[in-house]
Amino acid sequence: MLTKRGLAALSNRGLRALGGELVSNFEIARLRDAWSRRGRGTDDPLPVPSLPDGALDYLREDNPRLLELRRRYAEMKHDATARSLWSAQHVTGIDLQRFRADSAFVWQARTDDLREVNYALTFSHLRNTDRLGLLDRLDEDGLFGAVTFDIDGKRMSRDLLDVVAELSFLEETLEISERHGTVLDIGAGYGRLAYGLARAFPERLRVLCTDAVPEATFLSEYYLRFRGADGVARAVALDELEAALEKTPVFLASNVHSFSEIPLRAIRWWVALLSRHRVRYVMVVPNADAAGGIRLQSTEPDGEALDWGNVLDEHGYRLLMLRPKYVLPSVQRHGLSPTHYHLYEWCGSDHR
Repeated sequence: MLTKRGLAALSNRGLRALGGELVSNFEIARLRDAWSRRGRGTDDPLPVPSLPDGALDYLREDNPRLLELRRRYAEMKHDATARSLWSAQHVTGIDLQRFRADSAFVWQARTDDLREVNYALTFSHLRNTDRLGLLDRLDEDGLFGAVTFDIDGKRMSRDLLDVVAELSFLEETLEISERHGTVLDIGAGYGRLAYGLARAFPERLRVLCTDAVPEATFLSEYYLRFRGADGVARAVALDELEAALEKTPVFLASNVHSFSEIPLRAIRWWVALLSRHRVRYVMVVPNADAAGGIRLQSTEPDGEALDWGNVLDEHGYRLLMLRPKYVLPSVQRHGLSPTHYHLYEWCGSDHR
């Protein structure tokens, strides 16, 4: 008769072939204890590097480009610009010069699941499931205020770990590393995922990133240019998006957390746009407060949350894959910002 330890060992032999491994509650507790005894505490990230040359002069509230984008977005009358959570007050909480710090764009340190031990556990798990070797190929410098920790001698941020998790999911489901074409990142923030795609697959993919918040477009323009990724990924202003999609067919659209933070009428506008341009695949990553990210919900101006999965159905999209962000239940409980990944496929004809 197999003991629990023997059964776990047998299971792990099969899981390792798939890039996974069982993690016991004891091991999680050991990780927590080990990391809490380190010289640096769980709430003490690595120092933030100083701003690069030119950033202080460009990343200003009175930058003419930012003022222009604010004016243009304010003049737009369609539903994509409808706001709820992303009110003007919400946006003012973002420091333009520290736009990668813990903020409305990416929570990095403010909740109990965003401590150093959670970064360590997430890194350990992704190292075992990283089919593309992204943790070895991509790095993190902590610029612009990103919260980072030294994990086994490598600087880690939530930005980088989320990119690895998201691209690993796309590799698992779509073999993204073998595809050629253009990806549209909706609600792109400062260009986090767009830059990750550009770094991982510069020879195969092109990326358009867009956002209904002018500050986000301003920052993603700057960030992609600063990183030297603007030859692969580019920010598209909201009022130029339709023209860009007419010229550039898109096979995949991504939306990470932003549909959870806008009204239903704005979501309807985006989904209709994707269907009209026959975007074949749509990846949605909702906030975890909707049943752990299983449900797709909006945020209305009065704070009400409305289910919107039927909007995808109405526009010809069918669910292709729904799975937890982390395939191991123990990591899904204790890893960084656990949620669920949703992948939809458009079922119309004449796929681009």
